[in-house]
This record gives sequence, structure tokens and C-alpha cells, in this order.
Amino acid sequence: MTDLLEALMILCFGLSWPISIRKSWVSRTAKGKSLFFEVFIWIGYVFGIIRKIMLWSAATEPLGWLFYLAWAFYVLNIVEITIDMALYFRNVKLDKAAGR
Repeated sequence: MTDLLEALMILCFGLSWPISIRKSWVSRTAKGKSLFFEVFIWIGYVFGIIRKIMLWSAATEPLGWLFYLAWAFYVLNIVEITIDMALYFRNVKLDKAAGR
């Protein structure tokens, strides 16, 4: 049950990142975004992935599909936030070019 709850939590987070990515892409500004916030979220996902690796390496019996589903969502989320952080840097550059 805890793997299901974790997978659902990560799924919900993962659904929000495309919205943030789209906003970053369309707005073409870094105003209202916090790189500091995104870096800490990114680090949190890294810790989640490390936890999954530790659980996998210590497992004495086969892990269920929910374990692997949560693992996949962690990887997807870290990719999405990395894209959003890259867009932040693009938008900072666009802000500077526009004199904002």
C-alpha cells in the first residue's frame, strides 16, 4: 500500500511539471520562477531515486510492479524539472536581452 501511495504522489507531481514547462516556454520570462525552489525539488527527487536504488539493492525478494512504477515516475519527474530549469536559464537570457 505504501508503494501505491508513493507512486500516486509522484504521479501527481509529475502531472504538474508539464504545466510549469508550458508556462515557462510560452511566457518567455523568468519572472515569477524560483531557481532556488526548483533546485531543492530536483535534489529531493535525487534523494528519492537514491532511496529506490538502496531498496532495490537490499531486496531479498522480487519487488512489486508498484516499486518500478514509482521508480519510473521519479525519473520522469527529474527529467521534467531539468527541462523547466533549462527553460529558466533561457528565459533569464531573454529577460536580459529585452531589458526586463
